[in-house]
Amino acid sequence: MKKAKPIGPIPAGYASLDCELAIAGAKASVLADEHGSPLFVYSKNHLDSRIEALRDAMPGRLHIHYAMKANPYAPVLSHMAGLVDGIDIASGGELQMALNAGAAARQISFAGPGKRDDELLAAIRAGITINIESPNECDRALAIGKKEGLKPRLAIRVNPDFDLKGSGMKMGGGAKQFGMDVDLVVTTVQKILAADAHWRGFHIFAGSQALKTDAIIEAQAQTIGLAARLSEEIGLSPEHVNLGGGFGIPYFPGDEPIDVVRIGAALQEQFSKLPEILSNTQFALELGRYLVGEAGVYLTRIVDRKKSQGEIFLVTDGGLHHQLAASGNFGTVIRRNYPAAIATRYDQAADEVVSIVGCLCTPLDLLSDRAEMPTAEVGDIVAIFCAGAYGATASPANFLGQGPAKEILVG
Repeated sequence: MKKAKPIGPIPAGYASLDCELAIAGAKASVLADEHGSPLFVYSKNHLDSRIEALRDAMPGRLHIHYAMKANPYAPVLSHMAGLVDGIDIASGGELQMALNAGAAARQISFAGPGKRDDELLAAIRAGITINIESPNECDRALAIGKKEGLKPRLAIRVNPDFDLKGSGMKMGGGAKQFGMDVDLVVTTVQKILAADAHWRGFHIFAGSQALKTDAIIEAQAQTIGLAARLSEEIGLSPEHVNLGGGFGIPYFPGDEPIDVVRIGAALQEQFSKLPEILSNTQFALELGRYLVGEAGVYLTRIVDRKKSQGEIFLVTDGGLHHQLAASGNFGTVIRRNYPAAIATRYDQAADEVVSIVGCLCTPLDLLSDRAEMPTAEVGDIVAIFCAGAYGATASPANFLGQGPAKEILVG
């Protein structure tokens, strides 16, 4: 028999009730029976406590923005809109969802390297901030604004000349499709000012899913320094600087959470010695998975238990079409096990090694590879944790005609 592989750490805040996983006081089996399976369950309690802890740790002058691409489920988005200071979008479709969720237009900013003219038009008409990613995009936005008789609200997304060390996805440093290189920024801002448009400031995003506290602190200091240097060259103070995000969450064995208290203290120190040109600038953090990732659990029911060549497979009614990341097919190089459990046997000790697979006709549909679990049977429910970000909308729901999973917000 092959050796078992470890699973990632289950996030704090989940309890058991009658030996089952409980989410916001409701047993997993009750939720699955009532709403169907597969099912994404999101917890308000987790969302609220994460925002509260973050605000306690960060400087008071710092705004918190929610990058809604992490989870645009309407009830989650509406709840988050009431907790944060801004919503960051990445498409015209997300713009409409953010407005429908009650976000004020002045709180919305729009990033993304391929904005269509119709998206720019909708953004300018709505009065949101557009994070300009190239000189060409700037020209198109200014032309649309002129035609409409409106002043576009424009910030420059900068491709910084550094990256966020240890980040899962590097969004800056080197050649990137995101933002514009530093040497193009000043002339582009000058063009915005000459056109009498509204220059808002900078969006500087170096990377995402970082679990190295010191690397985040260093990148934030470099970001503030870059914003100051560019502002001095332009000769104007920016209203707003989006410092990006990059805060990661533990997914895999050995991952440790970042120290937000230490990050907040370091940022406060940076704010205490800002150069004059940034003294009145509003700073913001843009976070997605850090705010919502651990608040979600994916529940999927076991429909078959089988043995092959001495190995046990638990076959579920879900799979990678809902949880592409957990299957290892969303940006990871080496596949490792997400945090998982047999939700209906949550308090039982592990006594066998199993692979948990989905219902799709592909060997890629692997939710947990040779993990130690308590003995489970047909009808038991599997829980995949850290499912609150990049789950439902980042997975190929219609692959093989399966369709999307249900989603609920509880608590």
